[in-house]
Amino acid sequence: MTDRSALQTRLEQGIEALGLRLSADAVPRLLDYQVLLERWNGTYNLTAIRDPAEMISRHVLDSLAILPYVQGNSLADLGTGPGLPGIPLAIVAPGRQVLLVDSNGKKVRFLREVIRSLKLEGVRALQSRVEDVEGQFDCITARAFASLADMLVWGGHLLAPQGIWLAMKGKAPDEELPGVPDGFTVRGIHTLNVPGLGAAERHLVVLGRANE
Repeated sequence: MTDRSALQTRLEQGIEALGLRLSADAVPRLLDYQVLLERWNGTYNLTAIRDPAEMISRHVLDSLAILPYVQGNSLADLGTGPGLPGIPLAIVAPGRQVLLVDSNGKKVRFLREVIRSLKLEGVRALQSRVEDVEGQFDCITARAFASLADMLVWGGHLLAPQGIWLAMKGKAPDEELPGVPDGFTVRGIHTLNVPGLGAAERHLVVLGRANE
């Protein structure tokens, strides 16, 4: 098991490289989340990433890389898995209502334990298919969830009129852009430089309603 101080250094250096300014309690709480993820992963197989240092880079810092684009008072994280990017975003930017959605019961049980252990106010975990979720949200996040076309067909009803959809991708999804359904438009595509990922490509597609 990697020493917590080494993980803290990796996390703090990554946050600095991303140019983020976080509250004093954010780093220890992010590390607490990583510990829970590592502990539960042994039994529940929540992620293929086993190495704690890799969890910091590939999960926590990867999630935090989109923080500058998050907006509004409510956020839905669709296909959240073990809470990515929703849990790290909720930790570093409290006060927003966050709904974590996944159809996998084991992952939702883990999410509820994280919410309880870290006392994450305003954060809920829902076991559901995306198309069955109700409500509207100022910001929707989806990380490696589905194609742009599928995620918008399944979850487009959840996006508030002025809301933004943040789709996290690996390589630039040029071939997916023609499939964006009517009623939605691509606002921008941003390259994310995530500390610790080396040459791995990460992109963020920002979408919104076409009539806005």
